[in-house]
Amino acid sequence: MYEERVDLYKQLEEKLDTKILTYVTSDRQGYETQIAQDVIDIFIGQLDKIGGVPKISLYLYTRGGDIAAAWNIVNLLRIYCDELQVIIPHKAHSAGTLISLGANSIIMTKQATLGPIDPSINTPLNPQIPGAPPQKTFPVSVEAVKGYFDFAKEELAIKDDVALANIMIKLSEMVHPLVLGQVYRSRAQIKMLAEKLLANQVTDTGKVKQIISFLCSDSGSHDYTINRREAKSSLGLNIIKPNDELYKIIKAIYDDIGKELGFGLPFDLRGMASMDGGAYSIKRGLLESVDGGNDYYLSQGKVTAVSLPNGQHGINDERIFEGWKRDELGADNLGIQSIAENGSNLE
Repeated sequence: MYEERVDLYKQLEEKLDTKILTYVTSDRQGYETQIAQDVIDIFIGQLDKIGGVPKISLYLYTRGGDIAAAWNIVNLLRIYCDELQVIIPHKAHSAGTLISLGANSIIMTKQATLGPIDPSINTPLNPQIPGAPPQKTFPVSVEAVKGYFDFAKEELAIKDDVALANIMIKLSEMVHPLVLGQVYRSRAQIKMLAEKLLANQVTDTGKVKQIISFLCSDSGSHDYTINRREAKSSLGLNIIKPNDELYKIIKAIYDDIGKELGFGLPFDLRGMASMDGGAYSIKRGLLESVDGGNDYYLSQGKVTAVSLPNGQHGINDERIFEGWKRDELGADNLGIQSIAENGSNLE
C-alpha cells in the first residue's frame, strides 16, 4: 500500500538525489488500463506539490496507450525539472517506451523491457469484430498496413502500377479510407515525436534515425521486447544498470504495487456475480509521490447474474464509477469487496 511505499520512495530519492514520481497502468487481464489524456491533470496536481526541482525520476510501468498523452507527459515533466530520468522495473512498452526516449537516462532492471513504438489506430470507422457489440472494433496497426504493401512489392514482386492500385482498393474495402489516412499521419507523427524526444539522450543524427527505424518497423512485431543489453549496446540508449541495493528497492516497490493492483491474479466476473451483492472495487492505475500523495484510477461496479433468452445464464457488469480518485478511504471502509487484494474471492 502507499503508506508502506513512501519509505521506499524516500530511500530511492536519497540514493539517486532525485524526486520520485510513480506512474503505473495495470495490465491485469480484463481490467487493462492505458496511458490516456485524463491523467494529465493528475500529473499537474502531483508536480505542483513537488515543485520545480533539479531532477525527477519517473518510476514507470505500462503496456502503452495514447501517443499524444505520452508526449504531453514528457514535456510536462521537463517543465518541472532540469534532468529527467525514467526507472523501469519491468515493462514500459509502446507509449511507455516513447516516454522513456524523452528522458536523459533510463534505469532498467534485469527484467525490464522496452518495446516498439508503432501505433495502432482504433476509431468507430475501424473494421467491426464479428459477433461483438458495434463499439468493438479491430485496431489497425500502422506497421501492419505498411507490411501489407511491403509483402506485395517485395515478397510477391508486384511492380505493375495497376496491380498495386487494385491492392490498395482491396485494402480500402476492408479498412475505411479515413482510417488508412489516419494510419499514415500517425506513422509520420510517431517518427517526428521520437526524433524530438531522443535529442535529450542521443545526439548523433544517424544513430537517432537508426533507433527510430528499429522501434517503428525493423523489430518486426509490436510484441517484440527489448532488454537493457539490447537497449544499451544495439540501440545506444543511455541505460543505467542499478546496483544490488538500488535493485532491491525498485523491486520492493514493484512487488508492493503488484500486490495492490492484483497483478497475476485471475479475474472472474461470474465468480463475482455469485457473491452476495456482487459489489466490487478494483484499482487499475496509480500516480503517486512522497510530496504529492496517492492518486489512483478506480473501477467500481456491481455484477449480477442474468438469464438470457436462449435459456443460458450470463452476467451484467453495472459500472458505478470509473476514473481517478484521491480518497483516503479503503475498500473496506466503503463497504465493498476489493477484488484486487483478495484473491480468495475469485474463482
